[in-house]
Amino acid sequence: MFATVSSPHTYQKRNTSQVMRQVCYALLPALLTLTWAFGLGSLLNVLWCVLLAITFEALCLKLRHKPILFFLKDGSAIVTGMLLGLALTPYAPWWLSVIGVLFAIVIAKHLYGGLGQNPFNPAMIAYALLLVSFPVEMTRWPAELLPAPPEFTWQAFTGDFVKVDRISGATPLDAFKTSAQQQAITDNSLWNNYLNIEGWVAINLAFALGGIYLLARKIITWHIPVAFLASLALLSTLFFAWDNGNYASPLMHLLTGATMMGAFFIATDPVTAPSSHLGRLIYGASIGVLVYVIRTWGGYPDAVAFAVLLLNVATPLIDHLLQPRTFGHDIKPISWREKS
Repeated sequence: MFATVSSPHTYQKRNTSQVMRQVCYALLPALLTLTWAFGLGSLLNVLWCVLLAITFEALCLKLRHKPILFFLKDGSAIVTGMLLGLALTPYAPWWLSVIGVLFAIVIAKHLYGGLGQNPFNPAMIAYALLLVSFPVEMTRWPAELLPAPPEFTWQAFTGDFVKVDRISGATPLDAFKTSAQQQAITDNSLWNNYLNIEGWVAINLAFALGGIYLLARKIITWHIPVAFLASLALLSTLFFAWDNGNYASPLMHLLTGATMMGAFFIATDPVTAPSSHLGRLIYGASIGVLVYVIRTWGGYPDAVAFAVLLLNVATPLIDHLLQPRTFGHDIKPISWREKS
């Protein structure tokens, strides 16, 4: 007897581990740029988060009586660890990464059934948890030492903040928001002084380079990043043209913070994003709108993580409303008269 299976009869050339490996490759330019700009802190965070992610992944698989080596080889835990490590400040203490990775792997991933079942991006929901719970530790970004010496990085990693407090500063978006609230903005041209803070533009360009690599390798599609960046650029351009004394320029929104990381590596997560092309366009554009709204009028200067998580909630509804045509069927249902 012949086995009968449902259509479509397609074969995917890439498996999960190959896709995750390409994502890791695409993240390397950003990791190298962060290390160049801020010292070894980001590299240390990534290595520590990846080690923790593999450890917690193995423990969860053991408790769930799953084959450990088989699932570890898919590389999803490594990608989660890399993304969270890159999102953390270079001055993050070791225990902050432990809490974040524990929540990402155990709660946000395996509590929902593992890879493919999680409704939220694990790295971003862990980042949001850390930002809300530990705002001081999560906002220690380098201000004076660029890059920080290795011994200083190690002191920060072990939790010695005596010297960190003297040089930690705000990100460009945070600095601009504070200046706007205090009506102390001295330069708000299209390319202003806030963009000259060492490293941030280069970091976003490195993430964009990695995103272009993923597009070229057809790991992701263009719909989400283009819709995300286009809506953010459009809104920021309109408000900047209306009142450039109080609203940040589009270049600030596009080239600082986690914009490019969110557009190419976070929002494009195939598990938590819509499946249809139209749904992805709506999803990406909505994230861009939320990022601008939260950055401009909310309490968090970056807002990428919160915008992505809010749209993760809407993904099932988007997929339900924009279901693609079933293979082999017409778009419109056939009436009973046409059948007869």
